[in-house]
Amino acid sequence: MTSAKPARAKPSSFARAKTRAVAAPVQEASGIVRMAAVQMASGPNVPANLAEAERLIGMAAGAGAKLVALPEYFAIMGLKDTDKVAAAEVFGKGPIQKFLAAQAKKHGIWLVGGSVPLACDNPKKVRNACLVFDDKGKCVARYDKIHLFGLDLGNEHYKEQTTIEPGDTVVVVDTPFGRVGLSVCYDLRFPELYRAMGDVDIILVPAAFTATTGKAHFETLIRARAIENLAYVLAPSQGGYHVSGRETHGDTMIVDPWGNILDRLPRGSGVVMAGINREYQASLRKSLPALKHRTLECRKAIKIEVVKT
Repeated sequence: MTSAKPARAKPSSFARAKTRAVAAPVQEASGIVRMAAVQMASGPNVPANLAEAERLIGMAAGAGAKLVALPEYFAIMGLKDTDKVAAAEVFGKGPIQKFLAAQAKKHGIWLVGGSVPLACDNPKKVRNACLVFDDKGKCVARYDKIHLFGLDLGNEHYKEQTTIEPGDTVVVVDTPFGRVGLSVCYDLRFPELYRAMGDVDIILVPAAFTATTGKAHFETLIRARAIENLAYVLAPSQGGYHVSGRETHGDTMIVDPWGNILDRLPRGSGVVMAGINREYQASLRKSLPALKHRTLECRKAIKIEVVKT
């Protein structure tokens, strides 16, 4: 999310990252695949952020993760809102996208670039795009954030629409791990987005929640989306103090379809991991077939893209 100038600047936790150790690879039960969510406290220097992301991706892959997701704005959290516009890339080109493709191929993983600033028709704005790369390094899906954050709490102001152009299409992608629904941060507050996805097995919510709204609502919303969709939710987040003085909530977590938090990291750089158990998920959906009991549908026409891989 974007931010106005805060009242007081604090040092970045990116510069003094507290990294949690990741468990060594384990032999999972048959049919269970490990997935990982990365937490960062990114700054304004793109190469430095990519170096930190590379280290954390390596940790996750080394611990056996086959699906790894980075947070929103993992490559740049600027000193001002327009910094991400200056760093925007054309879709399919640029150092950030090249980095994601190379890391996915190197480790043989599916890698989600939480959000990448992509150029749009308006030179003063970007699309805040979530990009999915397969294990060969090919970008197989793109979702442009639909809902743009706005907040006015006296001394705390945010207005994403000044630098971001919203997307208009819901995107789900078929993967070896199941059908994945893509969303970004503020989208989390709009359950109709996830209902429009249909039956998805995993929901991705890369985020940069503010410390204020995150403390109040982040866990509740993440668990709600998991429970109502009987889906795993993977929520990689920004978590700590940034060079700009902004503070993000963190609390990166992975939640199962029953709403249980499988792993979480409150603050600082690190990785959370958990296994995707499709048999367990199927048994829950059979025991509580709430997805089949839905009778109300959204009346507004919604563009939905289903990516087959």
